[in-house]
Parts: sequence; C-alpha cells; structure tokens
Amino acid sequence: MKKRVQLITDTGCDLPMSFLEEHDVCLVHFSYAEKGGEDVGFHGTDDLFTSISAHEFYDAIRKGAAPMTSQPSQGEFEEVFREALSTGLEVVYLAFSSGISGCYEGAMAVRGRLLEELGEDTPLYVVDLRIASSPMAMLIEEAVGRVEAGLNAEELVAWAEKYRYFAQTIFMVDNLEALHRGGRIPKSVATVGDKLDVKPLISFDHEGRLTIVGVARGRKKGLRKLAEYYDKHHDDYLCPPVVSIGNADCDPKDVERLKSLIVKQHGPVRFLETSIGPVCGCHVGAGMMSCCFWGRGPRTA
Repeated sequence: MKKRVQLITDTGCDLPMSFLEEHDVCLVHFSYAEKGGEDVGFHGTDDLFTSISAHEFYDAIRKGAAPMTSQPSQGEFEEVFREALSTGLEVVYLAFSSGISGCYEGAMAVRGRLLEELGEDTPLYVVDLRIASSPMAMLIEEAVGRVEAGLNAEELVAWAEKYRYFAQTIFMVDNLEALHRGGRIPKSVATVGDKLDVKPLISFDHEGRLTIVGVARGRKKGLRKLAEYYDKHHDDYLCPPVVSIGNADCDPKDVERLKSLIVKQHGPVRFLETSIGPVCGCHVGAGMMSCCFWGRGPRTA
C-alpha cells in the first residue's frame, strides 16, 4: 500500500540507524557534552552509536566522564520539517517525552512558525510520546508498520496518543551516581544505596516523567523483578507480542537471563533489543537495563 505519511522521530528512540534508514524515518539529533561546552571533555552528537560504539560511550562514563544532553536545535527542527514536507506527504513527528526534555516544546515552536508561514492547513503534526528509549523504540517500530499499512496522519496521531499510555516499561539502574548527577536523588542516598547494592526500578508516569516504582538488592534479584513486572502487566492482545529490552553496555549474559525468565513463564516471545543511547545514558549510567512491552493500562503511575 502506498505510504501517506513521512514519519520523523529523534535519537531518543534508541532504534538502530539501519532500521530507521530502511524504513525511511527522518531523524533529529540530541547531543551531549560535559560542562564547559564542546571544547571541554567528552562530547558528541547522538547518532545512535554510528560514530562511537555503546561500549566506548559507557566506558568513558565508567572512567569519570559526566556529560549532559542538549535537545535538537530549532534550526535542525526547521530543516528536517521542511525537507519532510517537500516530499508532498503528510508529516508526523513522534517526539521524546516532554516530562524529561524540552524537545517537544522546541518542535512545537518551530511547527507554529511554519504553519504561520505556510498556512494553518499544512499537514505537520507533533506528538509528545511521554516515553523514551526502549518503550519509544517499541512504539516507533509499531508506528512504522502502521504507516506502511496506509494510515494517514490523523489516524496515526490518534493511535499514538492512545497507545503511548499502553507502552509499559521498567528500568533497572545499576549505579545511583548518574541519578544523583541528574538531580533525581541526593548524594547521600546515592552513596548509601551503592554501598548496599540497591538497584532502583524506574518507570514513566502519565506525564512522561521518571518515577521510582521499587528497588532490588542486587542485580539478579533486579532481573527477576523485571520479569515479574512483565508477568503482571503485559497484554498480548493489544498489539503483536513483543518485549523491548534495552541495555546500557550490560553483560550480554544479563540480557539472556532476562529473556530466559520471560520465556520460562510465557513461552516464545519476540524480543526487540536496543542499546540505550546517549540521550538517556547520560542520566542513568552504564549497566542500566529495561523491560518494555504492550501492557494493561492505560499507564497512570
């Protein structure tokens, strides 16, 4: 069926660049840099680990790098939006959560200016997904299939605005220092938590903000809790069954352990594996793992 929509997303989706190129998804880029700008310390453009590997990125963080992220520039939004509109297709940008970034607001500001210039009927839509990283990868993958099946822009927007709340996720953070750096927890809590080997379990609330939903003592117990969360919340009838597992340069054995726990409980499942990119990686640090799936909802936590 002929495609009616030009899809855009950003590097917060953590999908492989090869997938986005194969399915003609346009991309806007976050960047990262240590305090002081690009002439100081560790910095780069998030290109979904095309120019730097996940291991190189997280190894720098393990060795003390402390980069923060910057959202795509207004100029890049305008360039990508204009190029997408030039195809003659309707344009939909599925954006990184406004609960943890100003990316959505920036895109809306550019959209407003373009509609003022080109006309209010210009088919340019922006959706705040209120999720990021691995669950965003899962939603974008499903959205691509729906675009290729012939959905128009209004239908896709309506679908995304509903189904963003059924994308369930739980993240296990390996080290609390990155959360402290990002202002999520005090230094004292990070220090004590790391000494006790406490692994915070994090999800997204209704507004797309990060929220701590539990803790685990040790990584093995944390993996079991990820599998238990899937067991409690998944819904295989909502969309085709899939589990999106994200990892921030984890031991591959941990990914296989989580898969085994899920398969043992539920039988064969299609797994979508993603590397946690710099957008989220700067804030959660090396070793983070996530378990994401279509679940019972809508998500209200």
